[in-house]
Amino acid sequence: MKLATIKNNSRDGQLVVVSRDLTKAIKVPEIAQTMQEALDNWDDISPKLEKVYDQLQNNTLPNTFDFDSTETMAAIPRAYHWADGSAYVTHVELVRKARNAELPETFWTDPLMYMGASDAFIGANEDIEIEKEEWGIDFESEVAVITDDVPAGVSAKNAQKHIKLVAIINDVSLRNLIPNELAKQFGFYQSKPWTTFSPVVVTPDELDDAWSNAKVHLPLVSTLNSKVIGSPNAGIDMTFDFGQLIAHAAKSRSLMAGSVIGSGTVANQGSPDGSSCLAEVRCLEIIKNGKPSTPFMSFDDRIEIEMKNKQGETIFGKIDQVVKQYEPIN
Repeated sequence: MKLATIKNNSRDGQLVVVSRDLTKAIKVPEIAQTMQEALDNWDDISPKLEKVYDQLQNNTLPNTFDFDSTETMAAIPRAYHWADGSAYVTHVELVRKARNAELPETFWTDPLMYMGASDAFIGANEDIEIEKEEWGIDFESEVAVITDDVPAGVSAKNAQKHIKLVAIINDVSLRNLIPNELAKQFGFYQSKPWTTFSPVVVTPDELDDAWSNAKVHLPLVSTLNSKVIGSPNAGIDMTFDFGQLIAHAAKSRSLMAGSVIGSGTVANQGSPDGSSCLAEVRCLEIIKNGKPSTPFMSFDDRIEIEMKNKQGETIFGKIDQVVKQYEPIN
């Protein structure tokens, strides 16, 4: 099934069930008001949502309305936990190669992961608001999953059972703020502003055979100012699947229902189908020419991120954002 959160003048929005073709939706307050409420009681609530979803496909429900992705919030506008991995080690390897740094062997056996800001996620059509272009504005096209309650010490195999929803996201990075933060050896903070969700999230079965071994085996397309930057396949070269990423996050503590786990920037070895962020584009230029020629994003740039099924139909809807400047309050 497909779900979304639409605006209703509250911080957590209104849960809706969305048709497979993303044309119709219906509110389900008698089942759950919010996405978090549904995830908190998933075993009881999901069958009821699935029944509504089936009826929605069959056009047997009253009170449906035209689905408008511009009215969506993030699927979970604020989450208890947000951890982003770096599951595509080939991407990390390339970045290190560009600066003549060795890749430690442990990167292939132990996932990289950071905890991000989850007090607010933003909707697919909301602006990316940044104060300064010189901060090095970059998009990062990723896949993410949302879990129910995950016990501490869960195995990677059992962790897969806790994946309830799948999304695509834009995990924006401010590249020129990263070096100073990492030099202090305490991780990201200012360099990672709010993360963007696709208009809808889907249950893994909605992906059919593209969902295999806890990976999504489909291209993720990133288009900047009408130019396709890349369409790497998210299922290829994913060193750590989502079960492994969840198990890593839950190594020393339980995860609460509604935890969001990101894949990191989707990348394929050698980048034959392009890249999912400008940092990778620039690294390829450095390796080839000795210096980068592609600039980071500027104000009024538009980034679109989308994944389609094998029939060419959009799965999650499209992330479609414009970079805007905000004025600091002195």
